[in-house]
Amino acid sequence: MSTQKTSEHADKIKGSFREAIGKLIGDGKVETEGKDQQKLPSDGVKPKTRSKP
Repeated sequence: MSTQKTSEHADKIKGSFREAIGKLIGDGKVETEGKDQQKLPSDGVKPKTRSKP
């Protein structure tokens, strides 16, 4: 496993943990932050863009 994949996997685990804690304590902000953290693209991945004609 490369360093980037390991880091990405760790971020997803952190996000799911944060989401679970938010649900447990009833804090919607923490829960949302956890969900968002799981969806973040890694630094090496660039979003696809279409060229304009």
